[in-house]
Amino acid sequence: MFLIIYNMQQLTQKLSNGEMTVQEMPAPVLGKGMVMVKNHYSLISAGTEGSTATTARKSLLGKAKERPQQVKQVLEVLAQQGPVQTYRSVTKKLEAYSPLGYSSAGEVIAVGEGVSQFTAGDLVACAGVNFANHAEIIAVPVNLCVKLPENSDLKAAAYNTLGAIALQSIRQTDLRLGETCVVIGLGLLGQLTGLMLKASGVNVIGIDVSEPPVILAQQHFAGLALTRNTPGIENQILEYTNGLGADAVIIAAATTSTDPINFAGAIARKKGKVVILGAVPTGFERNPHWYKKELELKMSCSYGPGRYDLNYEEKGIDYPAAYVRWTEKRNMEAFQQLLAGGTMDISYLTTHEFSLEDAPNAYDMIVKKSEPYLGIILKYNTEKPVQLQNKVTTGSSKPVAKINIGFIGAGSYAQGNLLPNIPKKNSDIVCKGVLTNNGTTSKRVAERFGFEFCTSNEKDILQNPDINTLFIATRHDSHAQYVLKGLQAGKHIFVEKPLCLTPAELDRIIEAMSLREEAPRNEGASTKQPVENHSNTPNEEPTANDEQVATSLPADAPRNNVPKSVIMVGFNRRFSALSTQLKKQMGSGPMSMIYRVNAGHIPGDTWIQDMEIGGGRIIGEACHFIDYLTWLNGSLPVSVYATALPDAGGHNDTVNINITFANGSTGVVAYYANGPKSMPKEYIEVFHNGLSGVINNFKELRMFGKTKQKKKLLNLDKGQKQMVEQFLQGLLTGKPLIPFEEIVAVTKATFAVLESIKTGQIVRIEN
Repeated sequence: MFLIIYNMQQLTQKLSNGEMTVQEMPAPVLGKGMVMVKNHYSLISAGTEGSTATTARKSLLGKAKERPQQVKQVLEVLAQQGPVQTYRSVTKKLEAYSPLGYSSAGEVIAVGEGVSQFTAGDLVACAGVNFANHAEIIAVPVNLCVKLPENSDLKAAAYNTLGAIALQSIRQTDLRLGETCVVIGLGLLGQLTGLMLKASGVNVIGIDVSEPPVILAQQHFAGLALTRNTPGIENQILEYTNGLGADAVIIAAATTSTDPINFAGAIARKKGKVVILGAVPTGFERNPHWYKKELELKMSCSYGPGRYDLNYEEKGIDYPAAYVRWTEKRNMEAFQQLLAGGTMDISYLTTHEFSLEDAPNAYDMIVKKSEPYLGIILKYNTEKPVQLQNKVTTGSSKPVAKINIGFIGAGSYAQGNLLPNIPKKNSDIVCKGVLTNNGTTSKRVAERFGFEFCTSNEKDILQNPDINTLFIATRHDSHAQYVLKGLQAGKHIFVEKPLCLTPAELDRIIEAMSLREEAPRNEGASTKQPVENHSNTPNEEPTANDEQVATSLPADAPRNNVPKSVIMVGFNRRFSALSTQLKKQMGSGPMSMIYRVNAGHIPGDTWIQDMEIGGGRIIGEACHFIDYLTWLNGSLPVSVYATALPDAGGHNDTVNINITFANGSTGVVAYYANGPKSMPKEYIEVFHNGLSGVINNFKELRMFGKTKQKKKLLNLDKGQKQMVEQFLQGLLTGKPLIPFEEIVAVTKATFAVLESIKTGQIVRIEN
């Protein structure tokens, strides 16, 4: 694999105040199945991006009015998690550096692992939100990137995404040569749609509320072009179609009015099709047209089949052409062929061209509507030498302390629950560097939480001699590889749950830990490492030399100057204040335990449900509750029996898990995805020696028995703050947290759940 990481300039926006800046960022990580591209041109989608920019510049009240669905989500978080967590979630969203752009063209400068259809030097057109951004360097999955001929006009090719979106709407009409289509809304998407309709031999009628785009349509593709308020417009269209009406209508407008959908019904022929391309309401009037004509309403989904499919877009798994002829990538290729072959000339669409540095002025023009515009292109300085650097300094260098933190992956959970709880004023703890897939996230996290630098190269974290403690908060499939790399580098490790996704990965981690345990401590070891702890308490992809690490530590791994590594998994619930009080009250010995989880539905196409990436909900989340019962009763799980409610996707989302423990305790984890959102998520009951304790959603504890007690909290407390603080304090003092054997036993029990569901048998756990 050819891998070079570059620093670069990128356009970003803060959603809190709409501030736009072009700033230096670490380049995105070049993952498996991706290509790294040096942009020559990118296209501003004035409709979509203009709306985002306009909303960002409004007050909080204005934002709320624009996004009622997001306000509803905020209120749900407030009800479930309390004001502190809600504030952190909203702040994270508003203060983030949000990337802009999703359509560009340029030159390949590197390819990721497994990529064979692209090589450095290829000209390409790219697509995708969070991929084809307004940035000097981008990284794009192979199915969102198409190869171009050597003599391609890259400025025209930068219309790639919008071209594919327009083409997909045409495919939804299923029109034939000589038929007629009306395009309502003649902005950029409408113009592209009209041009391709004409190129395919379809008669085009263009309609818009404004006269200038109507004139352009008349000049370039429309046999008939009219403003919406033209007197007798319906009769003119009927006459143009020889009394038949339009075979299809594509609505490319963006409005809150129902006029386009009802007007489409009036001008379509009987049995005609109406395709929604733009953002318009679909609440049409049943009579007199839609019902009597038996019209067909269809939605056009973005670039085409494959859009929003994780397997297609992120994993690069294509659909067979014999069964899905036109995917989003094949739509992009068809659009580029029309350009390359000279069948379609879109040069007139570009009304403005700005340099990347002047991009904020382009958005000012869009928001203020200071002058007419259509296609707005950003041009990049391709003569600028690309620096072979990947690290951006975000804070002043601090002296090396006892604990020096490197953070890998920093999504919503990390920003809301882990990073805020790292002590800021403890001179023994220093935040050194942060790495995420997205350079905008890396930089904002580094600035906000006081890291010295952000980077897009994992070596800056893993091979940094000053960093001795890793926090790993990436997607689940990369946890094991980063744990192994961290152990090889002699780091202490905090890894978000789960520890790993497969028994084979667990075996490698156990082997790596045993090598660390055997490594003799050199008394003259560097003071950069924390004191020895005798307890065993995003989505970055592997690089070309990671195969050896992923198998086990090499035989010649250094055995000196390396203290025993500590592994901590983010099992936070055992650290909550109510949990520690419950355990103290219940004492030790055999007990009966019930942990009911109203987990809620998660769509089957999310990465969490993907067994390769997220491991599914049992491995990805149920491990929390198995750990909790293990900690509460004070002994390891020895057997598991589990049954799952059948579900269409086979995701095992609704499960009863029965666990027996070494000291005779029994526990049930009732993990249910089929309950209402209105019900509290978690409920725990424990029985022991005439005592019973109940925790209701980590906000209330009630004790029954000899004395009745009740404690209620204002905010939800699942122990994240205590967990992070105790982990770091444990490194400083040597105080045990979670013994490694417990982490291993809980992980094995999680795997046993899936085995038991599959076999219908009790599964014994070897500890």
